[in-house]
Amino acid sequence: MTTSNLDVDKMISDLRQCKTPHETQVKQLGDAAKSILSKESNVLNVSTPVVIVGDIHGQFYDLGELFMIGGQVPFTNYVFMGDYVDRGFYSVETLLLLVALKVKHPDRVWLVRGNHESRQITQVYGFYDECLRKFGNVNAWRTCAEVFDQMALAALIGSKILSVHGGLSPHLMTIEQIRMLDRAMEVPHEGPMCDLMWSDPEDIEGWAVSPRGAGYIFGADVVSRFCEDNRVELVTRSHQLVMEGFKSQFDDRIVTVWSAPNYCYRCGNVASILEIDEHLGRDYRVFDAAPQELQAPKGHIRQPEYFV
Repeated sequence: MTTSNLDVDKMISDLRQCKTPHETQVKQLGDAAKSILSKESNVLNVSTPVVIVGDIHGQFYDLGELFMIGGQVPFTNYVFMGDYVDRGFYSVETLLLLVALKVKHPDRVWLVRGNHESRQITQVYGFYDECLRKFGNVNAWRTCAEVFDQMALAALIGSKILSVHGGLSPHLMTIEQIRMLDRAMEVPHEGPMCDLMWSDPEDIEGWAVSPRGAGYIFGADVVSRFCEDNRVELVTRSHQLVMEGFKSQFDDRIVTVWSAPNYCYRCGNVASILEIDEHLGRDYRVFDAAPQELQAPKGHIRQPEYFV
């Protein structure tokens, strides 16, 4: 299947209306995306101004709210920090819209991989089942998994802000070490690539094993040392639900940005995006969920049971 006859403009238009594309279109889009993503560094070099986005988790209509707050592509540049799929009703349309926007505007949309961009995780938390239900087979899911394997591990914004999905790693002292990793694979169960997607900041000293069963928890001393050694001012990450939309820790050296309002359609939280201006100034934009009547597909009999 070649990508030469991929009509990405039509696909974006349809996806903005939450129309599920045909399996052959998904394959074409996936091939185009892999070609673009595979040429990018593990650490994306992103200029300002830019908007930083946290977890979305298939909440398609809330992604629409996000774009209304932050601005539409390509008029606004975006760094997405992962977890595009699972738990929400529309993981297929959410992911494919972002991937299509990346293909259309590769220097305006930057996609970092989250721990849910994984074959194993998506088979448990919803995306695999959604693909099977919407396409009648798992071919589209396989294509998306191959796209996941090519996504970057981090973004460096204005040389001063590092964006990852989860957190830091005791195996990675420098940003250059992140650049040296081999990323084109399923997310490992342990090791530095795993840590970037699974770790969390916590009020401890040093490092400790994460209760999640993957990655680590790490303290303010770890973040301070990493920022000083790498001459960065801020680490942004997502990965953890924040009821207020964002949470700053450790003397404003690390911040969690959460972009899925009313998470799982029942948590009642607000969401946020982080706008970075050309001078690295920060503005947190908080927003609410889309109207409830838009959220559940017609005929859907229950909410997702997936949580955490």
